[in-house]
Amino acid sequence: MNSTVAAVQMISSPSVTENIATARRLVTQAAATGAQLVLLPEYWAIMGVHDSDKVAVAEPLGTGPIQDFMSGLARELGIWLIGGTLPLASDDAEKVVNTTLVYNPQGEHVGRYDKIHLFGFTKGTESYNESKTIVPGKNIGVIEAPFGKVGMSVCYDLRFPELFRAMGPVSLIVLPAAFTYTTGMAHWEILLRARAIENQCYVLAAAQGGIHPNGRRTWGHSMLIDPWGTVKTVLAEGEGVVHGEIDPTFMEGVRQSLPALKHRTM
Repeated sequence: MNSTVAAVQMISSPSVTENIATARRLVTQAAATGAQLVLLPEYWAIMGVHDSDKVAVAEPLGTGPIQDFMSGLARELGIWLIGGTLPLASDDAEKVVNTTLVYNPQGEHVGRYDKIHLFGFTKGTESYNESKTIVPGKNIGVIEAPFGKVGMSVCYDLRFPELFRAMGPVSLIVLPAAFTYTTGMAHWEILLRARAIENQCYVLAAAQGGIHPNGRRTWGHSMLIDPWGTVKTVLAEGEGVVHGEIDPTFMEGVRQSLPALKHRTM
């Protein structure tokens, strides 16, 4: 049986309150399309003026306005809500954990993934170093959803195919992201399509997509890709929602006609 999934694209600001209001509006819009699972982008709750701004709003696991919002909205709309990433408190007072949390239609927290690979990039005047404010995760994140297993990843993880292999066979990979305009234009779509093709599964990517109040420009292009590597739907820039269907019969057909997952030797 087919299931509808959706990705929310945002242009998050330094205000958690504003971002929660925007997320509420867009997730509600996604649910209205019939989406049973909705994915928010990376850093959806805060894109600060400074990287360290997220440390000030970090929450302990299980409590706080960001987590309360996600839990309540999932329950209210009766959906699986995958909360992009939010800053969770870490053992280092000056750093956070960049965490994806999953809530079921009852509003229960049922899954977690902490971003493992931390982005570092320098080109001309453009420079990023996530390790200054983020503690890397260590564990693979997979949940069981109504249409099969869902593997979790975040943004820069996309460049490390071994992470996706370690998930085992999944029906859907979710990837919340805040890809920079520079790297996104060059690599975003081709890497997403590669992950879908080599793992013979659907890939749902929810991106930040525009010019943020802090001056940063993100690439956008939230999309759903099928197991053959075809882009089924995409939103280039700006706030909005993309949605499409997960078709288990099509996925199984791809895996039977080209059994690459069974041909692996390492």
